[in-house]
Amino acid sequence: MYAGFRLHTLHLAFLLHAGLLAAPLLAAPVLAQTKPDCPGLPDAQRLRSVVQSVVREGASKNGGMGNQEWAAIVNRDGQVCAIVFSGNTRSDQWPGSRVIAAEKANTANALSGRDYALSTANVYAAAQPGQSLYSLATSAPPNPLAVFGNPTTFGTPTDPMIGLAIGGIIVFAGGLPLYSSDGKIVGALGLSGDTSCTDHVIAWKVRHELHLDAVPMGPSPDHNDNLILDFNNGVSQSGFGHPSCKGGNQSDGIIQDLSKNFPTGPRGK
Repeated sequence: MYAGFRLHTLHLAFLLHAGLLAAPLLAAPVLAQTKPDCPGLPDAQRLRSVVQSVVREGASKNGGMGNQEWAAIVNRDGQVCAIVFSGNTRSDQWPGSRVIAAEKANTANALSGRDYALSTANVYAAAQPGQSLYSLATSAPPNPLAVFGNPTTFGTPTDPMIGLAIGGIIVFAGGLPLYSSDGKIVGALGLSGDTSCTDHVIAWKVRHELHLDAVPMGPSPDHNDNLILDFNNGVSQSGFGHPSCKGGNQSDGIIQDLSKNFPTGPRGK
Protein backbone atom coordinates (compact mmCIF):
# COMPACT_ATOMS: atom_id res chain seq x y z
CA MET A 1 0.00 0.00 0.00
CA TYR A 2 2.82 2.40 0.90
CA ALA A 3 4.53 1.69 -2.43
CA GLY A 4 1.27 2.36 -4.30
CA PHE A 5 0.72 5.62 -2.45
CA ARG A 6 4.30 6.66 -3.16
CA LEU A 7 3.92 5.92 -6.87
CA HIS A 8 0.66 7.88 -6.96
CA THR A 9 2.34 10.84 -5.24
CA LEU A 10 5.27 10.72 -7.64
CA HIS A 11 2.86 10.60 -10.57
CA LEU A 12 1.03 13.71 -9.33
CA ALA A 13 4.34 15.50 -8.78
CA PHE A 14 5.42 14.61 -12.32
CA LEU A 15 2.19 15.93 -13.80
CA LEU A 16 2.48 19.15 -11.80
CA HIS A 17 6.10 19.59 -12.89
CA ALA A 18 5.21 18.92 -16.53
CA GLY A 19 2.30 21.33 -16.31
CA LEU A 20 4.51 24.08 -14.97
CA LEU A 21 6.99 23.50 -17.76
CA ALA A 22 4.28 23.42 -20.39
CA ALA A 23 2.45 26.52 -19.17
CA PRO A 24 4.72 29.08 -20.86
CA LEU A 25 4.57 27.12 -24.11
CA LEU A 26 0.80 26.90 -24.01
CA ALA A 27 0.57 30.60 -23.31
CA ALA A 28 3.07 31.59 -25.98
CA PRO A 29 0.76 31.58 -29.03
CA VAL A 30 -1.71 33.96 -27.41
CA LEU A 31 0.82 36.70 -26.69
CA ALA A 32 -0.16 40.00 -28.28
CA GLN A 33 1.57 40.67 -31.57
CA THR A 34 3.71 43.80 -31.53
CA LYS A 35 3.95 45.94 -34.65
CA PRO A 36 7.67 46.46 -35.31
CA ASP A 37 9.28 49.77 -36.18
CA CYS A 38 10.55 49.30 -39.75
CA PRO A 39 11.58 52.70 -41.16
CA GLY A 40 12.89 52.61 -44.70
CA LEU A 41 11.93 48.97 -45.21
CA PRO A 42 9.34 47.65 -47.67
CA ASP A 43 6.02 46.29 -46.47
CA ALA A 44 4.93 42.73 -47.16
CA GLN A 45 3.06 43.62 -50.36
CA ARG A 46 6.07 45.35 -51.90
CA LEU A 47 8.45 42.59 -50.81
CA ARG A 48 6.24 39.84 -52.22
CA SER A 49 5.82 41.64 -55.54
CA VAL A 50 9.58 42.03 -56.02
CA VAL A 51 10.37 38.47 -54.89
CA GLN A 52 7.77 37.06 -57.28
CA SER A 53 9.18 39.04 -60.21
CA VAL A 54 12.70 37.73 -59.56
CA VAL A 55 11.62 34.13 -58.96
CA ARG A 56 9.71 34.19 -62.26
CA GLU A 57 13.02 34.65 -64.08
CA GLY A 58 13.54 30.94 -63.44
CA ALA A 59 16.50 28.62 -63.06
CA SER A 60 18.20 29.79 -66.27
CA LYS A 61 18.77 33.26 -64.78
CA ASN A 62 18.88 32.45 -61.08
CA GLY A 63 20.41 28.98 -61.08
CA GLY A 64 19.13 26.15 -58.94
CA MET A 65 15.86 24.30 -59.47
CA GLY A 66 13.45 27.16 -60.11
CA ASN A 67 11.67 26.65 -56.79
CA GLN A 68 9.33 29.08 -55.09
CA GLU A 69 10.84 31.04 -52.20
CA TRP A 70 10.21 32.36 -48.72
CA ALA A 71 11.54 35.87 -48.04
CA ALA A 72 11.91 37.72 -44.74
CA ILE A 73 13.02 41.18 -43.70
CA VAL A 74 14.19 42.17 -40.22
CA ASN A 75 14.86 45.64 -38.87
CA ARG A 76 18.09 46.69 -37.20
CA ASP A 77 16.89 45.24 -33.90
CA GLY A 78 16.37 41.85 -35.53
CA GLN A 79 12.58 42.04 -35.37
CA VAL A 80 10.71 40.51 -38.30
CA CYS A 81 9.07 43.25 -40.37
CA ALA A 82 7.75 41.06 -43.20
CA ILE A 83 7.65 37.38 -44.14
CA VAL A 84 6.21 36.35 -47.50
CA PHE A 85 6.19 33.52 -50.04
CA SER A 86 6.38 33.76 -53.81
CA GLY A 87 4.00 30.95 -54.72
CA ASN A 88 0.23 30.96 -54.80
CA THR A 89 -0.11 29.18 -51.46
CA ARG A 90 2.22 28.56 -48.52
CA SER A 91 2.59 24.91 -49.52
CA ASP A 92 4.20 25.85 -52.85
CA GLN A 93 7.49 26.42 -50.98
CA TRP A 94 9.44 24.17 -48.66
CA PRO A 95 7.73 24.64 -45.25
CA GLY A 96 11.05 24.62 -43.42
CA SER A 97 12.30 27.58 -45.44
CA ARG A 98 9.96 29.99 -43.67
CA VAL A 99 12.01 30.07 -40.48
CA ILE A 100 15.32 29.63 -42.34
CA ALA A 101 14.65 32.77 -44.40
CA ALA A 102 14.03 34.77 -41.23
CA GLU A 103 17.13 33.39 -39.54
CA LYS A 104 19.22 34.27 -42.59
CA ALA A 105 17.96 37.84 -42.35
CA ASN A 106 18.78 37.87 -38.64
CA THR A 107 22.31 36.59 -39.30
CA ALA A 108 23.14 39.16 -41.98
CA ASN A 109 21.83 41.96 -39.78
CA ALA A 110 23.59 40.70 -36.66
CA LEU A 111 27.01 40.38 -38.31
CA SER A 112 27.00 43.52 -40.47
CA GLY A 113 27.67 47.10 -39.46
CA ARG A 114 27.72 50.64 -40.75
CA ASP A 115 31.11 50.28 -42.42
CA TYR A 116 31.29 46.60 -43.38
CA ALA A 117 28.75 44.15 -44.77
CA LEU A 118 28.72 40.38 -44.41
CA SER A 119 26.28 38.13 -46.20
CA THR A 120 25.49 34.76 -44.67
CA ALA A 121 27.58 33.26 -47.48
CA ASN A 122 30.61 35.22 -46.24
CA VAL A 123 30.60 33.49 -42.84
CA TYR A 124 30.38 29.92 -44.15
CA ALA A 125 34.13 29.19 -44.23
CA ALA A 126 34.94 30.63 -40.81
CA ALA A 127 32.09 28.68 -39.20
CA GLN A 128 33.40 25.26 -40.24
CA PRO A 129 35.13 22.86 -37.80
CA GLY A 130 38.64 24.00 -36.97
CA GLN A 131 38.04 27.55 -38.17
CA SER A 132 37.89 30.79 -36.19
CA LEU A 133 34.08 31.03 -35.92
CA TYR A 134 33.28 27.36 -35.40
CA SER A 135 30.10 26.96 -33.32
CA LEU A 136 28.78 30.32 -34.58
CA ALA A 137 25.64 28.55 -35.81
CA THR A 138 24.72 27.62 -32.23
CA SER A 139 25.53 30.99 -30.69
CA ALA A 140 22.04 32.51 -31.03
CA PRO A 141 19.22 29.96 -30.71
CA PRO A 142 16.13 30.69 -32.81
CA ASN A 143 13.07 32.09 -31.08
CA PRO A 144 10.72 29.10 -30.51
CA LEU A 145 7.68 31.37 -30.83
CA ALA A 146 8.32 31.42 -34.58
CA VAL A 147 6.85 27.94 -34.96
CA PHE A 148 3.64 28.72 -33.10
CA GLY A 149 0.43 30.17 -34.42
CA ASN A 150 -2.21 29.42 -36.99
CA PRO A 151 -0.50 28.04 -40.13
CA THR A 152 -3.05 29.80 -42.34
CA THR A 153 -1.42 33.09 -41.28
CA PHE A 154 2.11 32.05 -42.27
CA GLY A 155 3.53 34.35 -44.91
CA THR A 156 0.84 37.00 -44.36
CA PRO A 157 0.94 40.36 -42.54
CA THR A 158 -0.42 38.55 -39.46
CA ASP A 159 2.26 35.84 -39.45
CA PRO A 160 2.99 35.16 -35.74
CA MET A 161 6.69 35.93 -36.14
CA ILE A 162 6.00 39.54 -37.20
CA GLY A 163 7.37 41.88 -34.54
CA LEU A 164 9.45 39.20 -32.86
CA ALA A 165 13.23 39.11 -32.66
CA ILE A 166 13.62 35.85 -34.56
CA GLY A 167 17.15 34.92 -33.46
CA GLY A 168 18.99 32.03 -35.06
CA ILE A 169 22.23 31.97 -37.05
CA ILE A 170 22.51 30.50 -40.56
CA VAL A 171 25.97 30.08 -42.10
CA PHE A 172 25.10 29.40 -45.71
CA ALA A 173 24.06 31.70 -48.53
CA GLY A 174 20.79 33.61 -48.82
CA GLY A 175 21.00 36.43 -46.26
CA LEU A 176 22.05 40.01 -47.07
CA PRO A 177 22.21 43.21 -44.98
CA LEU A 178 20.15 46.16 -46.20
CA TYR A 179 21.60 49.66 -46.59
CA SER A 180 19.64 52.79 -47.41
CA SER A 181 20.86 55.16 -50.11
CA ASP A 182 22.79 57.21 -47.54
CA GLY A 183 24.73 54.12 -46.43
CA LYS A 184 22.83 53.51 -43.21
CA ILE A 185 22.23 49.87 -42.32
CA VAL A 186 18.50 49.42 -41.76
CA GLY A 187 18.12 45.65 -41.38
CA ALA A 188 18.52 42.59 -43.54
CA LEU A 189 16.86 40.28 -46.05
CA GLY A 190 16.73 36.48 -46.07
CA LEU A 191 15.68 34.13 -48.89
CA SER A 192 15.19 30.37 -48.67
CA GLY A 193 13.61 27.72 -50.84
CA ASP A 194 16.17 26.59 -53.44
CA THR A 195 19.89 25.89 -53.36
CA SER A 196 21.56 28.36 -51.03
CA CYS A 197 23.52 29.81 -53.96
CA THR A 198 20.27 30.52 -55.80
CA ASP A 199 18.81 31.99 -52.61
CA HIS A 200 21.77 34.39 -52.63
CA VAL A 201 21.23 35.32 -56.28
CA ILE A 202 17.55 36.03 -55.73
CA ALA A 203 18.22 37.97 -52.53
CA TRP A 204 20.84 40.06 -54.35
CA LYS A 205 18.42 40.95 -57.16
CA VAL A 206 15.59 41.69 -54.72
CA ARG A 207 17.80 43.97 -52.63
CA HIS A 208 18.90 45.78 -55.78
CA GLU A 209 15.31 46.31 -56.93
CA LEU A 210 14.39 47.64 -53.48
CA HIS A 211 17.28 50.17 -53.67
CA LEU A 212 18.62 48.95 -50.34
CA ASP A 213 22.08 47.92 -51.55
CA ALA A 214 24.31 50.92 -50.77
CA VAL A 215 26.85 48.47 -49.34
CA PRO A 216 29.83 50.37 -47.86
CA MET A 217 32.45 47.60 -48.02
CA GLY A 218 32.68 43.83 -47.89
CA PRO A 219 35.09 40.91 -48.29
CA SER A 220 34.48 40.05 -51.96
CA PRO A 221 36.95 41.00 -54.71
CA ASP A 222 34.46 43.72 -55.72
CA HIS A 223 34.49 45.06 -52.13
CA ASN A 224 30.94 44.09 -51.33
CA ASP A 225 29.15 41.16 -49.70
CA ASN A 226 28.83 38.91 -52.75
CA LEU A 227 29.32 35.15 -52.40
CA ILE A 228 33.00 34.22 -52.86
CA LEU A 229 33.64 30.99 -54.78
CA ASP A 230 37.21 30.27 -53.71
CA PHE A 231 37.09 26.84 -52.07
CA ASN A 232 39.96 24.59 -53.11
CA ASN A 233 40.44 21.16 -51.53
CA GLY A 234 37.96 22.10 -48.84
CA VAL A 235 39.67 25.37 -47.89
CA SER A 236 38.58 28.93 -48.68
CA GLN A 237 41.56 30.95 -49.83
CA SER A 238 40.10 34.23 -48.57
CA GLY A 239 38.56 32.86 -45.38
CA PHE A 240 35.18 34.25 -46.48
CA GLY A 241 34.32 31.69 -49.14
CA HIS A 242 31.34 29.44 -49.86
CA PRO A 243 31.28 26.24 -51.93
CA SER A 244 29.47 25.93 -55.24
CA CYS A 245 25.97 24.52 -54.89
CA LYS A 246 24.71 21.31 -56.42
CA GLY A 247 21.17 20.83 -57.66
CA GLY A 248 19.53 22.17 -60.79
CA ASN A 249 21.26 24.79 -62.92
CA GLN A 250 24.76 25.85 -61.97
CA SER A 251 24.80 29.36 -60.53
CA ASP A 252 28.54 30.10 -60.30
CA GLY A 253 28.65 32.26 -63.44
CA ILE A 254 25.54 34.17 -62.37
CA ILE A 255 27.08 34.87 -58.96
CA GLN A 256 30.36 36.08 -60.41
CA ASP A 257 28.49 38.60 -62.59
CA LEU A 258 26.17 39.92 -59.88
CA SER A 259 28.38 42.90 -59.03
CA LYS A 260 28.54 43.88 -62.69
CA ASN A 261 24.88 43.36 -63.56
CA PHE A 262 23.43 44.54 -60.25
CA PRO A 263 26.10 46.82 -58.73
CA THR A 264 26.01 47.83 -55.09
CA GLY A 265 26.62 51.29 -53.72
CA PRO A 266 24.76 54.59 -53.42
CA ARG A 267 22.51 55.51 -56.35
CA GLY A 268 19.60 57.76 -57.11
CA LYS A 269 16.06 56.66 -56.53
